[in-house]
Amino acid sequence: QVQLVESGGGLVQAGDSLRLSCAASGRTFSRYAMDWFRQAPGKEREFVAAISWSGFSTIYADSVKGRFTISRDDAKNTVYLQMNSLKPEDTGVYYCAADLSAVASTNPKVDYWGQGTQVTVSS
Repeated sequence: QVQLVESGGGLVQAGDSLRLSCAASGRTFSRYAMDWFRQAPGKEREFVAAISWSGFSTIYADSVKGRFTISRDDAKNTVYLQMNSLKPEDTGVYYCAADLSAVASTNPKVDYWGQGTQVTVSS
């Protein structure tokens, strides 16, 4: 069992940066690939980024490539999403997820979800 708790969301202006954190409980955190998804108002949840269990492999949605960076610290059971050059279209609830995929994937079979943290980018 893994419990995920996101933090770091907030209201920022376009061009600003934010770093989201996702703290995981459970001793098996290092076995999971970790993912970030987001959901804008009135839209479906979409993939943002993923990192493999080893940390060696990452993958991003085209819309955030070059602006967002996913990383993990297994000693702290935490995964991060550094978001730079934020745009109004990045607004949404950001969810952390864990999956047992062998590699980072844009379409993972998620085993656990966090409760989400709101990110709002004003123009």
